[in-house]
Amino acid sequence: MDREFLVDLFAGFGPVTIRRMFSGFGISADGINFALALRSGLYLRADETSFDKFEAAGSKPFSYETRARSMTVRSYWQVPAHLFDDTDEFALWAKEAFAAAQRAALAKQTRKKRAVPRSAQAVKEAGLQSSKAESSKAKSSGIKKAVSKAKAAKTRKVAKSPTKTSATGRKAASGRTTRSASSRTR
Repeated sequence: MDREFLVDLFAGFGPVTIRRMFSGFGISADGINFALALRSGLYLRADETSFDKFEAAGSKPFSYETRARSMTVRSYWQVPAHLFDDTDEFALWAKEAFAAAQRAALAKQTRKKRAVPRSAQAVKEAGLQSSKAESSKAKSSGIKKAVSKAKAAKTRKVAKSPTKTSATGRKAASGRTTRSASSRTR
């Protein structure tokens, strides 16, 4: 598939951006990829709402071979052959693929927002957070507390470990004795 063919095919959908990608092209709209044109065919983005539609049309998900096994990517499905002849119906499928890509992008953003550090999340749940400045103070104080606890635990371990005095009168930490220079050479 060449670029001109893809531009004509997606004309009913609306303006798209076509960029070189892998062994073909990535097709996007509004900065969201929703189709792939590769050597093996044209693939549209799909999700749980559209899997059945692709299966009913006899389409298969994108797959490729690695040295070890065959990989299947269920988020992109091959465009059924009859859609290449009917550009109006293709435009409907492309719009559904774009909607699936938008839902996936939204879900990805939501997952990123949930990845808030626990100390900041605890402050937020307690209702103590009123500004970004307070949030950063809470994060840094939480980190400082964790560091000071770790240092205190380490200090306790060192204090509990026995120390011995060597023949030269020097103390050795963690139970090891040091030898004087004269006892090392024989």
